Amino acid sequence: MTGMKEGAGEDPFTSSDEDTDKTGESTSAETSTNELETETAESTQSSQQQRSVQIPYKFRRDGVQDGRERVPLFLQSETKSAERDAQRELEDRFNDDVSITDLREALMKAGLDHLDEVEAHLEEWGYGMTFEE
Repeated sequence: MTGMKEGAGEDPFTSSDEDTDKTGESTSAETSTNELETETAESTQSSQQQRSVQIPYKFRRDGVQDGRERVPLFLQSETKSAERDAQRELEDRFNDDVSITDLREALMKAGLDHLDEVEAHLEEWGYGMTFEE
């Protein structure tokens, strides 16, 4: 007597290397492998989706200088005044403080996206002028 009733479930002492029973049908070992592969694929897809969601720079840094290079910035008085006005306006829009460092980089990036407007300001300052006849 083996101590196990007939039909009481799987025999824990049966070799798990068997892929098919006598009739050629899949065994539970193969089914478990397929389920594991499906779960792994779903888990991989889920982690890829989580990686695509990125925490905004403002919240993942320790300070406003993190990940930035220091560059000197010298502004004319009217530009500095306009910068202060822009900072106040954006703080009102966000109902939150806006770092001057973040504002300056955002202004720089906006300018890089609109080089025609940058060109116009540079022309006002004399760029493109020639004094040859």
